[in-house]
Amino acid sequence: MRRAVTSGTPLPAPGAPDPTPHADPTGPPAPAARGDAGTAGHADARPAGHAGARPAPHADAVVAQRLVHARYAPWPYTRLDVAAARAAGHRPHPIRQFVLKTRSRCNLACTYCYVYEMADQGWRDQPTAMTPATTARAAQRIAEHAAAHDLPRIDLVLHGGEPLLTAPARLAAPVDAVRAAVAGAAPRTRVTATVQTNGTLLTRGRLAALAAAGIRVGVSLDGGLPVHNTRRVDHAGRPGFASAARGLRLLARHPQSYAGVLCVVDLDHDPVETYESLLAFAPPSIGLLLPLANWSAPPPGHHPDRTPYADWLLAVFERWWHDGVRRTRIRLFEEIIALLLGLPTTTETLGLTPAATAVIETDGSIEQADSLKSAYEGAAATGMTLDTHSFDQLLDHPGLAARQLGRDALAARCRACELVEVCGGGHYPHRYRAGEGFRQPSVYCTDLQPLIRHIAAAVQRAAQTAGTAVQAPATQAPAVHPPAVAS
Repeated sequence: MRRAVTSGTPLPAPGAPDPTPHADPTGPPAPAARGDAGTAGHADARPAGHAGARPAPHADAVVAQRLVHARYAPWPYTRLDVAAARAAGHRPHPIRQFVLKTRSRCNLACTYCYVYEMADQGWRDQPTAMTPATTARAAQRIAEHAAAHDLPRIDLVLHGGEPLLTAPARLAAPVDAVRAAVAGAAPRTRVTATVQTNGTLLTRGRLAALAAAGIRVGVSLDGGLPVHNTRRVDHAGRPGFASAARGLRLLARHPQSYAGVLCVVDLDHDPVETYESLLAFAPPSIGLLLPLANWSAPPPGHHPDRTPYADWLLAVFERWWHDGVRRTRIRLFEEIIALLLGLPTTTETLGLTPAATAVIETDGSIEQADSLKSAYEGAAATGMTLDTHSFDQLLDHPGLAARQLGRDALAARCRACELVEVCGGGHYPHRYRAGEGFRQPSVYCTDLQPLIRHIAAAVQRAAQTAGTAVQAPATQAPAVHPPAVAS
């Protein structure tokens, strides 16, 4: 069996200059045909020039996928020698979060969706739903991994597409299968589960089924008003907000099942209004997400001399920080504060905590985090499947191995930055540049710096008021020591 390890230039030492970009010997990819009605009119939502063909079905899948990666992302796929990194002391960290793509289709057609409207169109080749046989195989592989590493806990995320397209009676089946397999193979491992949904299909029956299985519910929404959600429409172009709001109001009456709300930052909407409108749904936490973008497909409003995303987020931070009563948690701010204080975090969007997420597609393919689908066709793919590979083998895939290297995976500019322990180079997909790969600073670098510094100053003032000294990175590096392994 071939190992998914790329030979190439050994890992540069920290502080060494980045390798000079190589010319692509394979030449530019031929554009793939995209005549589907599902993407018509949204070509501008995808990074230009990334419509590479998927590997031929007769080719060895891992090798074929490696060639695709090498074309678009020399770092890490031709410049990282995983074996050399292991010899240098970079040990693999086990997978702790498993995303089960139980459905590959969605009842909404959000115009900015990274699954359907960006660079990767692999969803077209996926079965619409994960079969019981694939679910059982996933459970076996997850239990095997948990037992091999004696994991105290693993987290399952039911995802899609829209996972609530599944009938209520079958919603909990994947979680039940994993829990049963883990109980047999790794009885000391605790299994937690959430489902991420657009909220439009939440009903009393579905909530009851999820609650009975101990599955918490996270909802994606762009704000608490119809005007915030004009891009969250169904396939006929009709707004989905009314249905989502109805589902959220129902969910708010079941706080034990409520995980929180994810909201993508939109510069066109007032930040404080967006935040306060979401509070009407009583979320226990709010995840504020920067739009998935990169150097080849910059985010709206991007300019090297401006900080529009920092300005937006800091308006929310000031409202949240000085509220007097903490009405919800905001994950981004809490993660920055934790990193400033040297506390453990589980985020992959900031800091240097090793990536520890695997995605299982409806056909049983094993992939990396699917936010990578915003970069290029096949960016999340590994060529591995549940039938042919274990999750231990995924750990040596150069794409995942690179995201477990901490500082050593970062651009020289990031390694030299005083904020590196907190920023961590930013979210991995945000570092992408076509033909070079993932070893640039985040496309949001100029926004992340003032955001972190402002929050550090606020924490410093609060600590001084409370009579506690806290070292803030206003002019020097913070004394932060993230854990070696994600919790």
